[in-house]
Amino acid sequence: MDAVEISVQAKYECLLFDMDDTLYPLSTGLNLACRRNIEEYMINHLNIDEKEVPKMCLELYREHGTTMAGLKALGFEFDNDEFHEYVHGRLPYENLKPDPVLRNLLLSMPQRKIIFTNADKAHAAKVLCKLGLEDCFEGVICFETLNPSNDNHGDSDHFSMTETSVDNIDSDDSSEYETDESVSGGCSHIVCKPSPEAFHAAIRLANVNPKKTIFFDDSVRNIATAKTTGLVTVIVGKEALVPGADFALNSIHNIREAIPEIWECGEEDQMEQVLPLTGVETVVLA
Repeated sequence: MDAVEISVQAKYECLLFDMDDTLYPLSTGLNLACRRNIEEYMINHLNIDEKEVPKMCLELYREHGTTMAGLKALGFEFDNDEFHEYVHGRLPYENLKPDPVLRNLLLSMPQRKIIFTNADKAHAAKVLCKLGLEDCFEGVICFETLNPSNDNHGDSDHFSMTETSVDNIDSDDSSEYETDESVSGGCSHIVCKPSPEAFHAAIRLANVNPKKTIFFDDSVRNIATAKTTGLVTVIVGKEALVPGADFALNSIHNIREAIPEIWECGEEDQMEQVLPLTGVETVVLA
């Protein structure tokens, strides 16, 4: 009897990564600079009292996921691209350096790898390029992906890493998603983490089984929501577990030590050879 082949099912099939303060440390200063830029935008472009801005900024962030989402919910009208350009366009990107250690880790992982960020596409591309990770991910789920506008309705670049990458969203599914009133670009409602809506959208857009998908994020509240959607969760930047976290990483570089099973499927998922039956079925790992 001829030998036949079977495959071992991988424990994890996809890895979803937050980007800012997850793929690089908080110490780079981008977070603080971003916060200052948001406050300046609120003062200079929305004419909000300078004394009220810091408190208001924090409260909106806590209540709505991002300050931008909170401002939209309050009825402030401004162009999304203009806001992102002002907030992210002046960040100290020079503080980000290539990370060959993380690059090698990512490239050695056999699973699909996708960025899931609240940031806009231009910022995501800049950060990944500065870190030397631009070719380590299958795609990016970002602000434009979750909040498609009428201008980019049906745009095939919503879920792609670079201009040359192949679109990874089925065109029919994308159209269905973009016509949903709850995420319409013409609505003041902004879809973003940590809302369950954002996580369910990301899971569907990436076409993944949440129980076989690991989500990495530095935000405690993002981790809590991710857990409710069925994702395996990893809090980054903390030594101890937080509510909803399955794993804790002091640094993104500690993935192999904390979750070695990510690599175990690399060998086990190879095709296995089954020898001809002689009364007892014997399986030999290839």
